[in-house]
Amino acid sequence: MRAAVLHTIGDDKFDLRDDVTVLGPGPGEVHIRVRAAGVCHSDLSAREGGLPQPVPAVLGHEAAGDVLAVGDGVTDLAPGDRVAVNWLPSCGSCASCLHDEPYLCMTHVMTGYVMPRFMAGETPVFGMAGCGAFAEEMVLPRPGVVQIDPDVPYEVAALVGCGVMTGVGAVINTAAVRPGETVVVLGCGGVGIAAIQGARLSGASLIVAVDTVPAKHDIARRFGATHAVTPEQLSDLSVELTGGEGFDYAFDVVAVPQTLRTAWTAARRGGTVVVVGAGRAEHQVEFSPFELLFEGKRIIPSLYGSANPPRDFPRLLALWRAGRLDIEGMVSRRLRLDEVGDALAALGSGDVIRQVIVHGS
Repeated sequence: MRAAVLHTIGDDKFDLRDDVTVLGPGPGEVHIRVRAAGVCHSDLSAREGGLPQPVPAVLGHEAAGDVLAVGDGVTDLAPGDRVAVNWLPSCGSCASCLHDEPYLCMTHVMTGYVMPRFMAGETPVFGMAGCGAFAEEMVLPRPGVVQIDPDVPYEVAALVGCGVMTGVGAVINTAAVRPGETVVVLGCGGVGIAAIQGARLSGASLIVAVDTVPAKHDIARRFGATHAVTPEQLSDLSVELTGGEGFDYAFDVVAVPQTLRTAWTAARRGGTVVVVGAGRAEHQVEFSPFELLFEGKRIIPSLYGSANPPRDFPRLLALWRAGRLDIEGMVSRRLRLDEVGDALAALGSGDVIRQVIVHGS
């Protein structure tokens, strides 16, 4: 099969090979044909070293496809079933799972850092987060796929698998925003647009979108933002809308030191800063003990939208079916596998919300 192989961290070139094979499926695993793979900023972070990634590797983790084969012990899936990929599958038995926090389970993800998922000729190749969606096929643990109805478009299911789940989940699961509350979202890429939609679904009275690229402001309004500004304009808008009090929730989808401080300032006293983006390990943000105590604000993480995918994927797809969650509208570009480098280079441009690699039959 074909796959885009990254050989060196920081390299902007992918080696498109047609001699790649999957390893497995072994017991408890599922072999799928990838039909659509979303291009996520985390893929860029892995390529650039912001997220840890052993190489050589096949990147990509936001995907949907069809079951080709199942390993021993998998009795509830069969070849031909349509599935969405859950890139953060839970084991069901670790401390995080027993605390009912499956999104904190690292069992299968950590396995992906030590166990190759592919062979390129005679060379073992890793899959990003144990996945590897920039390939025509991949093998995942059984909890790494969620069966979906056969009429759900592959690209819709793929986006639910990461960007939509992360953004909507941050608002609905993690923050549990209530009707009438106020929200500001920093960053209007795919996850940010999903968070804006989550705020709309939650009945937020104010939804302020913040992005350095003015071209994204109209896009944000189309998906439910009531206002859209650059970071430099946010302070004045906060005074205008809230009398300077600030917003109930500030969602930081970018997660660099500057945006985290902006989110902190934008949240009202007693408000909540929700960290949604995957920041770099070496970045540091400073807060004084005085401001942490007397501002009374909370800083909470939202990893993968605090997801329970077997529960949440069907809920998100039900909202999509009802016309309340616009997923097709988030697809800005459809590309071929050999264009994955171009897709990563386009991240952050004004006209891109989500790009999808579409695999042929």
